[in-house]
Amino acid sequence: LVATNFKMKLQCLVATLCLGVGAIAGKYSREVNEPKPSGSDEQTVEFRISKLNQVWEKAKRMQLPPVRQAELHSDLKIQEKNELQWKKMKVEGLDENGEKEAQLRRNFNVILAKYGMDGKRDARSLESNSLKDHESKDGDVFDDPKLDKLWNKAQISGKFSSDELQSLKREFQHHKDKIHEYNILMDTVSRTEEIHKNVISPLEGDAKEDALQRKHTELKEKMRDLNHGFERLRKISHEGFTEDSEFREPRVIELWEAAKRTNLSDDELDSLKEELRHFETKVEKHSHYQEQLELSHQKLRHVETLGDEEHIKRNQEKYNTLAEKTREMGYKMKKHLQDLSQKISRQGLQHNEL
Repeated sequence: LVATNFKMKLQCLVATLCLGVGAIAGKYSREVNEPKPSGSDEQTVEFRISKLNQVWEKAKRMQLPPVRQAELHSDLKIQEKNELQWKKMKVEGLDENGEKEAQLRRNFNVILAKYGMDGKRDARSLESNSLKDHESKDGDVFDDPKLDKLWNKAQISGKFSSDELQSLKREFQHHKDKIHEYNILMDTVSRTEEIHKNVISPLEGDAKEDALQRKHTELKEKMRDLNHGFERLRKISHEGFTEDSEFREPRVIELWEAAKRTNLSDDELDSLKEELRHFETKVEKHSHYQEQLELSHQKLRHVETLGDEEHIKRNQEKYNTLAEKTREMGYKMKKHLQDLSQKISRQGLQHNEL
């Protein structure tokens, strides 16, 4: 009887322990921390980080244009990847000075500002959407006097075919976007400096001084890249494209120009050139999907006005599939861009140190 009682108590204890372990495992399981699959009863969660989900839900409420929304999704996926990597670093005792954490916070603020979700009104977008006193010229599309003047000269120069003008226009638009990003970063640094003025602790002040110094260095590098970019646009606008132009996509051209400034050997440049060609194919494919997504959205809006439920459902499904594919390709393209940028930056540093 004693043996039987002991056995029953032991079984109860084992059962209790199993329940406890199951609860702990449930708390940290992949199912709990990762997004729920679509088709489940509960609402699908896009991201594993709460604040990123909040931004995504807000973007959907704002009804951003489809291509813009897909771009935001890709940017948030990149931010998620970087933040999850940082959390792993932190557990391993790395990033002691908080430099990586500060950079992630800055990147997040840039995303909010880039998509008009930081609570501020963007003067550039207001200007571009407002009625102008004078009749706008076809070339006044960049909301920047220097860019518009250069673009108008290029258009009437007779040095470009229609395809070349389209390629050049993409470069101008890319440069405009880079200026916008620079202004956002500069604003972020300015706000950080305001906070820095109110620091009381000398030790904390020293740490923040270092952080500000790094941000100013980043600003200088971005300004240098902007100057290089504008000089390239100025040269092409005056001289036209050369026959040995290596690439067509602005982001790829920017990487190639940066690589040539690193004094890499001919063999290293040839290897990188091949990798950039593959990347350019990826960029062009992503651009094609963006165009198809915009067309699909226009068709869906048109079908919705007709009121045929079955027709609407079919077009909605096509649109959803295309949007998902565009987001996925955008993420892969931006991740590849990030990897290439870091690779070129590291190689440049290594050669500069020699």
